[in-house]
Amino acid sequence: MNEKQSRAQFLKTTAMAGAAMLVSSLESWAINTPDKKLRVAVIGCGSVSNRYIPHLQSSPHIQIVSLCDIKYERAVNQNKEYKVNARTYPDIDAMLAGEPFDMMVTLTDMQLHGELNKKALLAGKHVWSEKPMANTYAEGKALLDLATSKNLRIWGAPAVVNSPQFVHMSKAIQEGKLGRVAAAHGQYGHTGPSWSAFFYEKNGGSMPDLGVYNIATLTGLLGPARNIMAMLSIVKPERTVDDKGKIKVVAEDNAHILMEHDNNVISHVMCGFNYFDPHGHEATNQSLHSIQIYGDYGNMRLIGYDWETNGVMMDTSWDEPPKLECTDKGGYVWQEGATKTGESILTGVEPRINVEHALHVLEIIEAARKSQETGRRIPLKSKFRWPMV
Repeated sequence: MNEKQSRAQFLKTTAMAGAAMLVSSLESWAINTPDKKLRVAVIGCGSVSNRYIPHLQSSPHIQIVSLCDIKYERAVNQNKEYKVNARTYPDIDAMLAGEPFDMMVTLTDMQLHGELNKKALLAGKHVWSEKPMANTYAEGKALLDLATSKNLRIWGAPAVVNSPQFVHMSKAIQEGKLGRVAAAHGQYGHTGPSWSAFFYEKNGGSMPDLGVYNIATLTGLLGPARNIMAMLSIVKPERTVDDKGKIKVVAEDNAHILMEHDNNVISHVMCGFNYFDPHGHEATNQSLHSIQIYGDYGNMRLIGYDWETNGVMMDTSWDEPPKLECTDKGGYVWQEGATKTGESILTGVEPRINVEHALHVLEIIEAARKSQETGRRIPLKSKFRWPMV
């Protein structure tokens, strides 16, 4: 049996075992009482919570019972702004000792995610975490092991695999519409946030903030990466931010990552905080493509961002022009991850988002930094269930 066959069989076996474990875990938590609601606590009431809170409130299965922020007035203000009628807390310890809840939604500075998620799991709470779920792969794997040992669930953003466009592209690949896939590219960037220093501090950077989306999309479409190589740089060594004034940039603000997948497929991600884009975070009118997949029979390009999709351009003919397909977003929004995973706890239906995929993306980010330091190709050890569609 050759290496590819061995690895393919390993992935198949791992996928089956992983799926059985996850379904069993959810089934043990599933609550079939029609009027039962999942009690949710949101920690981190900054700008991102303006998207998460309303979406959580839109679900008939979820009730936000707690809001928490170390800048306590932000929790109080969001409670009033969205008429949440929740308890408010100045820190996680007070929240865990307060109003009972089932799942914590972590929306704080990224450097704090691992620490906060661990506290929640130790207290017997499920967790949805904004990206990344931890600062290192080892820390993230320890969180998963802890969750498993306590019969709890943890998931990590982003939710890009939920979009109809991701499903459309994955099916096109699996059905052979592009022929033999060879290469792919993802790109996402802007000129950098100005409202907080954490983006530029240790364990910040453009990869866990921006590149994480494209890495999740490309591995989700092409399968786990086997090896990666990367070049990272700091283009702008000083930044001026609202909370700390002029700061020294420590984390990469420019990154290029090469990933090797099975069947000799190579993909590339570029992301950074020095990329001019007049659309910025707004993708409604974005006509450029952020994801490209190339095979020997055709290619396809995702229009808009993978976190806010506008359609798929399919090019499979020598004679006819490319066709814009799958323009319906089907209700998908990037902030839906916490809602969808939270609802799955009640229904027992396994979501497409899975924590092993988030851990794989985290390992790639960490390996990219190691590749930059050593100048070497870095092998990866993490896997996830694939294909995802």
